[in-house]
Amino acid sequence: MDTSLEHLSREQLIALIGERDRVIGEKEAYECQLLALIDKFKRMAFAQKRERFEGNKDQMALPFETAAAGQEAQKEVFEQKTEYTRRKQASAHPGRVALPEHLPVEEVEIKPEGDLSGMVCIGKEVTEELDYIPGRHIIRRYIRYKYAPKDKNSGSGVLIGKLPERVIDKGIPGAGLLASILTDKYGDHLPLYRQLQRFKRENIKIAASTMDGWVRQALERLEPLYDCLLGDTKAMGYLQADETTIKVMDGAKKGACHLGYYWTYHNPLEKTVLFDYQPTRGSIGAENLLKGFKGYLQTDGYATYKKLGKQEGVTHLACWAHARREFFDAMTNDKKRAEKALEFIGKLYAVEREAKENNLVPDAVKKLRLDESLQVINSMSEWIKEQLQDQRVLPGSAIGKALRYSAERWDELSNYLYDGRLEIDNNLVENAIRPVALGRKNYLFAGSHKAAQRAAMIYSFFAICKKHEVNPYEWLKYTLQNIMTIKQCCPK
Repeated sequence: MDTSLEHLSREQLIALIGERDRVIGEKEAYECQLLALIDKFKRMAFAQKRERFEGNKDQMALPFETAAAGQEAQKEVFEQKTEYTRRKQASAHPGRVALPEHLPVEEVEIKPEGDLSGMVCIGKEVTEELDYIPGRHIIRRYIRYKYAPKDKNSGSGVLIGKLPERVIDKGIPGAGLLASILTDKYGDHLPLYRQLQRFKRENIKIAASTMDGWVRQALERLEPLYDCLLGDTKAMGYLQADETTIKVMDGAKKGACHLGYYWTYHNPLEKTVLFDYQPTRGSIGAENLLKGFKGYLQTDGYATYKKLGKQEGVTHLACWAHARREFFDAMTNDKKRAEKALEFIGKLYAVEREAKENNLVPDAVKKLRLDESLQVINSMSEWIKEQLQDQRVLPGSAIGKALRYSAERWDELSNYLYDGRLEIDNNLVENAIRPVALGRKNYLFAGSHKAAQRAAMIYSFFAICKKHEVNPYEWLKYTLQNIMTIKQCCPK
């Protein structure tokens, strides 16, 4: 076959060269995209998770090598500064932190050895240490006395002392033990089988099925309270939403786990958190829960939230932390553009830090944002439009995706300027989700879909305890002791 190009016209040769250059350009772009993905995965696996960026355009570049004489001089200065810092820190030590005053004190008096009959005490020195005594299990025995009337013809019946309310009718565990088991599992991420090992060390024999039943029945007692929280959450005017996965044992899938989802709703103003379990990531669960919701809804870029954000009476807020993450991941693809975008976003967060450091009220925060953040947002908007019109920015590249991510959500990213009480990002709800991630690494999966929903209840309550700095064990113990007798006033 003749492979010569002599028979081709000039126009055909130009078209062929153009096609060759296009193919080469696409291959190079694809290669850059793959290298960027490899770098991203390396950071995810080995690097620190913090997305730190400290750019300064006025900073001079540092030399890669320094002369030997200069190195010696730098070493001497460094050693002098280090020694001075050590002396300064040693002299400025504030002293030991005082021990908590609410703890019980056990006093141990120690007198000198020998004959003290001819001596008089002139003072004493006190040394304190913080110690630990392992928790004790006790048996609480209720002895109820019966009384009968002396006169059998009086018509009065036999009287007996009333048994206090119990969490599990005719069950062994008290409220304190159940609160401890639930706090250990869902608060401190200690699976039940490890707790059984701890009971075994103390020669307390409890079957695994028995403890499973205790957990289930104790959580069922909390359902009325969870229903109240569900109603309150629907009525709140500002929610941050996010979701995370949970593996669930499913009888329909033999030898495999079902991948369910915890949908999480956080109100930064009232500091409430609601976990809602759904078998899928489909929109039906969120749509049912947020049916009739009015107010601000802040989310990431998941399409379901965008649909919910278009409901009447809902103002959708996007998350600047997610937008920043896209540009951070694009650093290896286009460092210059990515750094420019991160500088814009850094200025927005600098305004937020200023507001928090000065403890500004919401109206003052709104004014500060409109005075400073709005200018940055407008400038960044123009810059993004210019970059997207640049043909050198390939749509499939990391920087192209980052630019489009922000451009497509620009109104939602700017909506936090409406009210000084609104957050710039969705980080608070992501922080509330972290205990679930820790828990699933320990107990691995939920036993059923119902068990996953019961776990959602206790995760909700413990997250609220954390937000309000309440001891979860003490709260849960009190709740289990009283929930059956406290009047319920849930919103309809």
